[in-house]
Amino acid sequence: MEEIQVISTCLVGATSNNESISDNNTPKVSKIEMTPWDLQFLLLDTIQKGLLFHKPKENNTSFIDHLKTSLSRTLHFFPPLAGRFSTVKNDCDDTVSFFINCNNAGVEFTHAVSPKLTVSTILDSKHVPKIVHSLFPSNNTRNFECVTKPLFGVQITELVDGYFIGCTMSHSLGDGTCFWHFLNTWSEISRGYEVISKSAVLERYFPEKMDDPIHLPLKLDDEKLFEKFEVPPLMERIFHLSKESIGRLKGKANSEMDDKSISSLQAYLAHLWRSVTRCRKLDAEQEVVISVIVGARSRLHPPLPEGYFGNAVYIKQVETSAGELLKNGLGWAAMQMNKVVSSQNSEEVVKMYKSWAENPILFTKGSGFLGNTNLGISSSPRYNIYGTDFGWGKPVAVRSGMANKSDGKITLFPGIEEGSVDIEVCLLPETLQAMENDQEFMEAVIN
Repeated sequence: MEEIQVISTCLVGATSNNESISDNNTPKVSKIEMTPWDLQFLLLDTIQKGLLFHKPKENNTSFIDHLKTSLSRTLHFFPPLAGRFSTVKNDCDDTVSFFINCNNAGVEFTHAVSPKLTVSTILDSKHVPKIVHSLFPSNNTRNFECVTKPLFGVQITELVDGYFIGCTMSHSLGDGTCFWHFLNTWSEISRGYEVISKSAVLERYFPEKMDDPIHLPLKLDDEKLFEKFEVPPLMERIFHLSKESIGRLKGKANSEMDDKSISSLQAYLAHLWRSVTRCRKLDAEQEVVISVIVGARSRLHPPLPEGYFGNAVYIKQVETSAGELLKNGLGWAAMQMNKVVSSQNSEEVVKMYKSWAENPILFTKGSGFLGNTNLGISSSPRYNIYGTDFGWGKPVAVRSGMANKSDGKITLFPGIEEGSVDIEVCLLPETLQAMENDQEFMEAVIN
């Protein structure tokens, strides 16, 4: 197996030397309270996403220094990323409260090399090579640990003929929208932009008549928090769906239900859900669950500002039996998701938000969202991933790290061709191999 050799690791803080860059709204903040949307992820792993590039023409030293300098300048506009979580013990009820301390303690910056790893090894392998997990910093870190560990880390790994930029961000700091907002802005500043395209709005959303901070019944010195979650041997593969294939699935789903409301996302997730269930060879009466991410930004009235920098997502489960899912067809499966998601209006969002604040429930890796009858959907095909150009060309691929990987973890990315989608699946080897031989599923996939 190829080795990863770490050349250097340091902390990079924000610089105020940004006279040539303007966002017309440079945030000045020292402390940020955390919402239920932030706190729900404390016991889970971080967000880990990375980009694969062909090698730039400039020499390695100036290239790494340039990325480090542009990162420091970008952090000036995103103070929380260079901070740490802080806690306050509430003696009145023996609970703890979290907040973000924007103390500019710095993000982790690692420079590494992999002398034998090539772009094609990552790009063309049928299954995601295990070494990809080593291209990310801060592996095996849970979000609450960022009281002492950096909230954000980046690892630049030199390959034989390219670079991989792997980033790790605490999911209790922000969601995927925030993650890509930051990377897109960093790439703009790296390319020499004098005005960043979207400012970060750091004020957190709290409904009226709601006290903050939120009290959590959490013991940070509890050894159980640090217990390793054992996962079985897993295999990962990226299935590519073209724009035309997605269109056919959407048309079929809506036609079966004599409907027009089923989205492309719901159609191809239904196609995936049915195949995984079929290949897991479950008993007909077994309950199967697909957990989908619901975005709150546009559902609230009024909606959150475009640059809202914090989590604004929550999880909803769609449940049925294996027998019903396979018997009733693609359209029926898609409509089950459609009904759940379409019911999430502004009132439902606020209701769930307040309910969580009154009775906090922290997700854990073993809390039932993944497993041999479940699928957990993460990320989004709507993120601007292939526009993240640091100045030497667009990325040729995106990959995720080992964080939160378990049987049934599904990660969605836009494909490199407009309108296409890449579905990264993480499953038991026997399930994935059965999917690769599932003719109904593979008809929609580009090999």
